[in-house]
Amino acid sequence: MTKHKRHVIKHDNIVVFPGAIQTLIREGHMFAEKYQYEDAVACFEKAFLYESGDEKALCAYAYALYELKRYVKAKEVCEQLLALGTSMYVEVMELYITICMQLKEYHQVESIITTLIEEKVLPEAQLEKFERLKSINSEVAKKLQQREAVQELIEEQEYDLEKFSALTPNEQSLRLHRLMDTNVRQLKKPLKAIIECSDIHPFVQSLALILLVEQEVSIDIIVSKFKQTKTVNPIHLALPNQLKQYNDIKKIIESKLEQDPSTLEMVQYLMAKHAIVTYPFEWFPFEADDIAYSYIDFVQSMLGMVLEMDYEIIDFLQMLEKLTELHEV
Repeated sequence: MTKHKRHVIKHDNIVVFPGAIQTLIREGHMFAEKYQYEDAVACFEKAFLYESGDEKALCAYAYALYELKRYVKAKEVCEQLLALGTSMYVEVMELYITICMQLKEYHQVESIITTLIEEKVLPEAQLEKFERLKSINSEVAKKLQQREAVQELIEEQEYDLEKFSALTPNEQSLRLHRLMDTNVRQLKKPLKAIIECSDIHPFVQSLALILLVEQEVSIDIIVSKFKQTKTVNPIHLALPNQLKQYNDIKKIIESKLEQDPSTLEMVQYLMAKHAIVTYPFEWFPFEADDIAYSYIDFVQSMLGMVLEMDYEIIDFLQMLEKLTELHEV
């Protein structure tokens, strides 16, 4: 009886028995399908010691590496697949672009997607997806640049009171807006100094306080504006449009102007701006209903109507409006 010879692979004097590599690859796919990515990668890497791996195995390996955040290696495997001329070109390219974004290689992503679109490499059905990826990449790159610019300002101590005070109120507000996507805990003491400084514009004081409120930063601050003073802690403060008096006024105005949506919209716009200036005091010492009716009178007078008004409150609203004009964006 003739014995069939079976091919035996040797690697560094280690004998690999027939079928062992296929078993490892099969197990790699099985682990990947069960989201057991570490086990999947281990199986694929053992198998690839002895043979290069087919397209399907390399794709599964790349995805498993990506899920394990091993982005550099995952990128190399994608490049290997693309060089081989994979039949899964679109899927591999999408993964490759996503990996580049994780590696913060935003310029490369922009260049790749632009080339793919211009050279009409992509199927029509995939165009929207890649254009969306390009848009997301552009937005992420922009935010990263903004964060880096803010970090540079922080490192240069541009938020310390002496340097900050030298800016115009408009420049100050723009500088605070840059902090919106930044962890401001590292700046809580400079921001406290800005809020507590009587020479800082009340609108700017409020913007600095809102930053601390939004990120629930705990620090005691003495706020003084409009002849009022109180100690607050941002962690216990609601935002301007969540305060009680604001919502009381809002309900009265909505009820009164239910049939006049254009005037309602104008009143709500003014309220939102003014609530920032007065924050955290609101419209004290006036009552909610007096403020609500005065806002309606104020807007209607702007539209040319002649009305009897509470001129004490109207003067107060005009002052608030003037204080917000510097900060229109």
